[in-house]
Amino acid sequence: MFVYAAARAEGCSARLHRSSVGLMFYVRAIPALTRAGKELPLQRLTLLSRRGRRSTATSSSSSSETQTKPQDDACQHDSARPECPRQPGTGVTPADGEVSVDFDQTREAYRSKDSLELLRSLVVFKLCSYDFLVDKNKKMMDLGGKILGQRAFNQLMKMTFYGQFVAGEDHRAIRPLIQKNQAFGVGSVLDYSVEEDISQEEAERKEMDSCVSAAEKESEGEGHRDKKYQVHKQFGDRRGGVTGARTYFYADEAKCDQHMETFIKCIKASGGSSMNGFSAIKMTALGRPHFLLQLSEVLVKWRRFFHFLASQQGKDGMEALAQRLELNQLQEFLTHLGAKGDFYGWFTGRKAESSGTIDVIDWNSLIDDRTKISELLVVPNVELGELEPLLAKFTVEEEKQMKRMLQRMDVLAKHALENGVRLMVDAEQTYFQPAISRLTIEMQRIYNRKKAVIFNTYQCYLKEAYDNVTMDVEVSRREGWHFAAKLVRGAYMYQERDRAKEIGYEDPINPDYESTNRMYHRCLDFVLDEIALHGNANVMVASHNEDTVKHTLSRMNELGLLPRENKVYFGQLLGMCDQISFPLGQAGFPVYKYVPYGPVNEVMPYLSRRAQENRGFMKGAQKERELLWKELKRRLVSGELLYRPVY
Repeated sequence: MFVYAAARAEGCSARLHRSSVGLMFYVRAIPALTRAGKELPLQRLTLLSRRGRRSTATSSSSSSETQTKPQDDACQHDSARPECPRQPGTGVTPADGEVSVDFDQTREAYRSKDSLELLRSLVVFKLCSYDFLVDKNKKMMDLGGKILGQRAFNQLMKMTFYGQFVAGEDHRAIRPLIQKNQAFGVGSVLDYSVEEDISQEEAERKEMDSCVSAAEKESEGEGHRDKKYQVHKQFGDRRGGVTGARTYFYADEAKCDQHMETFIKCIKASGGSSMNGFSAIKMTALGRPHFLLQLSEVLVKWRRFFHFLASQQGKDGMEALAQRLELNQLQEFLTHLGAKGDFYGWFTGRKAESSGTIDVIDWNSLIDDRTKISELLVVPNVELGELEPLLAKFTVEEEKQMKRMLQRMDVLAKHALENGVRLMVDAEQTYFQPAISRLTIEMQRIYNRKKAVIFNTYQCYLKEAYDNVTMDVEVSRREGWHFAAKLVRGAYMYQERDRAKEIGYEDPINPDYESTNRMYHRCLDFVLDEIALHGNANVMVASHNEDTVKHTLSRMNELGLLPRENKVYFGQLLGMCDQISFPLGQAGFPVYKYVPYGPVNEVMPYLSRRAQENRGFMKGAQKERELLWKELKRRLVSGELLYRPVY
């Protein structure tokens, strides 16, 4: 066994000093990680000062929350864009190599659509703006199926909502749409969108059963679990308040195997239908969620303990990567508390190679993912002065369930690599997300060595989004693999806020939409800087916000990042914001539509929530409907009303 020093971050200093028991806990001895890119802040500032702009994000400097606002000026489309050579990582491009896109040119935006498709979009978007229809859409769909009969109702859906937002029923049916979009410069992120249509009571029952271990059931609530990472019946139906994401409820291991096979078919369909496609997966579909809850709690408490120790050295209030523990002070502090052992040596391996400090990434690496899984699920306890297990024990079957989840992820990653497909791991609720991100990074360590295969998703409405992005970029730089991220604003805001308020923990969401915008641009700017400096990062700007897209284009021009380098991607949902997607694609930018597919009757839950999401979107943004009307009028006047796309 190895030896760890432990204390609990949430314990106050007074409690810590009252502890009469020596702090003993177990770690593996590892050499200190060399801090690659130690001079990065100066390098970033030098690079960007040449363009008359101060860096908005460095790896260890400014903690200011002030961000550059999105640009409001529409870029002018340059159809004769010169191909300007650029050395990777230099961040330099000739002035005439800048690329701009005009999002008001309806002819370019809708070249891939015939007039009936434009009319359908107008009708669907208008219907989505009526509260009564949206609120009652599920009941109306059920009633329509009974009155018209399933076959006629399915056909009606294909002519309206289903046809607008869903590509087809299976991998064969979706191929024509995928190929058409690709011909007009837009790729696909395939997303099999079938969702189990169960009642709220059934959802709550499944969640309560699958998020509690056998040991917890026996102990009847005893233990040391944080309330945020415990299952609560009033939030057991994770679909509540969520409009833009699928939800999976655990049934058994056979069902998880079925989900894995479905994802494999999706990966193969993506590889067979287009070049350089993506396929989306959710980790809650691949295993029992109590493992994600417990591992998330361990990871969060472990990081919290590091920040507590940093505060003891007067380094609180700094950005996450700027906090570095002085090992000599750490040795003195823990020894004073009664802990025994050579902590300095445990962290550094060979003292001659040590800088004498460690940061949060070095600290997190102490959790050895190769040990027995149940041995990881421990937390520091200040009062006892030792590590204590989150659970009293694991059953043999629970150990197997955890390992099967990891094995399923590995199988999917191998299939993605073999089929030339990138794998997009979707973000989920905050009480699952630390584990999902950690497991995604483990896959990136293996499969992103030569190129970006596995993409992680970062929700920028979270207060900790910037810290998460910067730490993961730093890990990838030190270990020499390709960082790959999808940036989204987030899909679980209302649910997360209600849960935090009801259960009694800090709201993890930024206070308002403007602060979320600033966080999004801050994270985006950091990754764009990383691409310009080192070339080993990739980002998908998954946004319907035109200002965010324009901001990205402006920063790409500023940093000399060309579209053909395929480092910066754009993403929107199928059936929405074509006036952004297609002009970008035709200008040479890698842009993708999230393409849902599945049988009509089984995609109804997805369509129901999509209608609710579009209600707010369409009420707040009239531009898309105005552009659709403008293009229809243009075709009518010019005699092109019967236009058919040619490709």
